[in-house]
Amino acid sequence: MENTIVLEEPITAQKCSENLSSVEDAIYVIGGKWKLKIIIVLQESGNIRFNELQRNIQGISARVLSNELKDLELNGFVKRVVHAEQTPVVVEYISTDYSRTLKPVIMALSQWGKTHKRKIKEDF
Repeated sequence: MENTIVLEEPITAQKCSENLSSVEDAIYVIGGKWKLKIIIVLQESGNIRFNELQRNIQGISARVLSNELKDLELNGFVKRVVHAEQTPVVVEYISTDYSRTLKPVIMALSQWGKTHKRKIKEDF
């Protein structure tokens, strides 16, 4: 079955360039091996501590996770909550409302991935 895309207006070179630029910006912020995995786990788990987050993302090192969390926090996808009143100090990470705006994108990617996997299996 072939998917047909119906365009409302012809795409100009300028519009194409704008679309490419926007996609590049999005990929820069959420691209890479780990960022989307971190965002998905945080959205599914709610408040989660660093070690639990690391256990949920198989193969990520503590150093890489720490760097990715800093990056995601800088871009407004993750909030770091420090409970200094507890001993020892407890640090939790939560996804922000802004992070949850990615939910439709993540769901679309998930569905596309499932469809693609089926297609590849059928082709072989």
